[in-house]
Amino acid sequence: MQEKKAETGNKNAKKANLLDHSSIKHILVESVSEIVKSRGYVEDVRMSNVRLLIGTIIIVIALVAQFYKKKFPENLFNGVLQLIIYTKEKNAILFTYPPAGSVTSTGLVVSSKLPRFSDLYTLTIASADPKSISAGKPVELTKSVTQWFTKDGVLVEGLFWKDVEALINDYTAEPKKKK
Repeated sequence: MQEKKAETGNKNAKKANLLDHSSIKHILVESVSEIVKSRGYVEDVRMSNVRLLIGTIIIVIALVAQFYKKKFPENLFNGVLQLIIYTKEKNAILFTYPPAGSVTSTGLVVSSKLPRFSDLYTLTIASADPKSISAGKPVELTKSVTQWFTKDGVLVEGLFWKDVEALINDYTAEPKKKK
């Protein structure tokens, strides 16, 4: 594993290899998921389950095709899987149900982007059902990852939590009415 718990001071500190783009993104995604869940949102794993089911079907088809002498449609289910990822998931890292006791009827879709060779991390929070009457407007945060990591690669969780919680608060805030 590329990221390790930092040995210095806090044993729960998350450490990333600052030269490895995916290590940085993994630490941030893991932390975002932790923060959103701590706010009372429960993860909606239905999309993951659909992907696993389609993946299992693909494997079964591949096994049958291995021993069946006729030609099979090679990439039909792979195409379906890619279509689901492209249209539904996009850059989503977390789908949630609404928190218990909430007046909104939709959960969240949390998306993140960290382009290769860039230090700008973009985190977006939107409604899981944008057509719902209780859906809020999507909110976005773009910030340099250098704001959240020390020179040794340790995530300064307090700063990151503050930024992510402020973004969640922006999303859940009542829209201001114009007079």
